[in-house]
Amino acid sequence: MILVLILALALIGTSVVLGLRAGGIADPQRRQALDHIGAYGFNATAVADGSSPDSHRRLASLATTVGAIYSRYARTDREVEIRALLRSAGLYRMRVATFVGYRVLFTAFIVLFWLWLIAAAGGGGAKTIFVVISFGAFGWITPLFVLRKRAAQRLEQIDREVPELVDLLVTTVEAGVGFAAALQTTARRVEGPLGQELRVALSEQSLGLTIQEALTNMLLRANSPALRIFVQAINQGEMLGVSIGKILRDLAVDMRKRRRQMAEERAQKAPTKIIFPLVLLILPALFIVAVGPIVFSFLNGLG
Repeated sequence: MILVLILALALIGTSVVLGLRAGGIADPQRRQALDHIGAYGFNATAVADGSSPDSHRRLASLATTVGAIYSRYARTDREVEIRALLRSAGLYRMRVATFVGYRVLFTAFIVLFWLWLIAAAGGGGAKTIFVVISFGAFGWITPLFVLRKRAAQRLEQIDREVPELVDLLVTTVEAGVGFAAALQTTARRVEGPLGQELRVALSEQSLGLTIQEALTNMLLRANSPALRIFVQAINQGEMLGVSIGKILRDLAVDMRKRRRQMAEERAQKAPTKIIFPLVLLILPALFIVAVGPIVFSFLNGLG
């Protein structure tokens, strides 16, 4: 009964979402584009700013309050880890208390939802408590899992973009431009997470930090292997007084070798990864097709 109720709720929710999307209500990009069309001309209305809606701000404020209360009565030693994950995921403006509040709210929603389902189905007893506790633990773990996955994907993307950054810096520095100016020029052309980190580092430099300190802070925010090699090479070159052009040229060669080694490593891992779908999916199907008729004929013969 509970599974039928869950399936019905899922189908109803899917139909509502598809209906809203078909009507254009659930497409914020389309509505934002239509709002910007009215900004052209002499009789144009003012364009709404790009800030988050009131509902999002209220939810974030509620999450911050709940997270602060939870942290006050349940001290956690993982605050530093969560703050590092938020920086690695690019969520610079989100506080640790806000993220903890989202975890608490999501867990409470999951628990209340399942209590409502069980009450509607007329269930109860020890199984109900076990199901509620299990899904409560799932609701508590899921936000941290999603945050870690997003941070890992962002660091992996930064790791892929560093060789292109080094190539652009080599071309710019060898053209006679200083390293700081070359970094500013390159930051305008680099997109994605690496471009965001570079622009944050240049903003810190404009506030009074040296370029080495800004790059070190960037490494603390996004500690990927390729970016670590890049920052360490630049800092050592500045300390030892080595030509920055030679450092970048050698670094570009090392980056290409490292990328080739990573590609070879992934290629060598492919046969191992294909064993599981081969054993679990392909071989049973082949076994059914090859042996199934023989077994069927044998059973008919016995009958």
